Amino acid sequence: MNAPLHHLHKVELQTRDYKDEITPFWCPGCGHHGVLTGVFKALADLGVDPTYLVNISGIGCSSRLPYFVRSYRMHTLHGRAGPVATGAHLARPELPILITGGDGDAFSIGGGHMPHLARKNPNLTYVMMDNHIFGLTKGQVSPTSRSKMKAYTTPYGGTEEPLDPILYMLSYGASFVAQSNATNVKMTASLIKQGMEHRGFAFINVLSNCPSFNDIDDAKYFKSVCEEVPAEHDVSDRDAAMHIVNRAAQDGKIPVGLLYKVERPTLDERMAALVSHVGGHKNYDLRKIIDLARP
Repeated sequence: MNAPLHHLHKVELQTRDYKDEITPFWCPGCGHHGVLTGVFKALADLGVDPTYLVNISGIGCSSRLPYFVRSYRMHTLHGRAGPVATGAHLARPELPILITGGDGDAFSIGGGHMPHLARKNPNLTYVMMDNHIFGLTKGQVSPTSRSKMKAYTTPYGGTEEPLDPILYMLSYGASFVAQSNATNVKMTASLIKQGMEHRGFAFINVLSNCPSFNDIDDAKYFKSVCEEVPAEHDVSDRDAAMHIVNRAAQDGKIPVGLLYKVERPTLDERMAALVSHVGGHKNYDLRKIIDLARP
């Protein structure tokens, strides 16, 4: 379980208590509404105190989500939510930190950061809303867009193969990897809850339809291609998880559910061990450290 969930006071709140005064301004029918509901439910089920919750995002339609959640929030630079969240985590490892963003933000301009989040294993939960399109900038193809996608930047369809976020994160060794569909709020909430309980880097990809700029991957399509991870799947077996994804793709399907989970030392634990090893402690005097550099 994440450190904040057992080090900080648990509260008894309803889902509505996590809503901010700002009303979501996503388009009607956008899948992000379902993801937001899932976030509210997960926070309520966990009993997270909103006065300790940190919600960090990048840029994009999905990255607006922190505006609608009672929390400390940072709407950061495009693709930089991960590094900012890592800094917050190392500074205050006892706080629950939730990253929310989209496929373009995470895997286009932010793609260089994702493998390092996976390998460093910071105690963060990354909820990515995957709508296969750049929505905020009015409809360019994203790294996860299917090649048949016709957008104003690619009027004849894409020239590249889509990236699979789940295979990507499994390959780089993220310690918790799951996938859901935004219309399945119950599953989405459950996976977010499990991700926040997990101690380490949790990546949850949520298929979220964009009704304004993606007319091929609508809610009906996503629902038709989703198939649940087999109940007998061993979530500690990464090879088996990859096999499930590849086998589903051959049938034109997308697996949803928990695919991989393993426990290993987190970034803050490794850093604390290093500080202890060199004789440091958390109650340091910065002025004394500066004095060490004086001639």
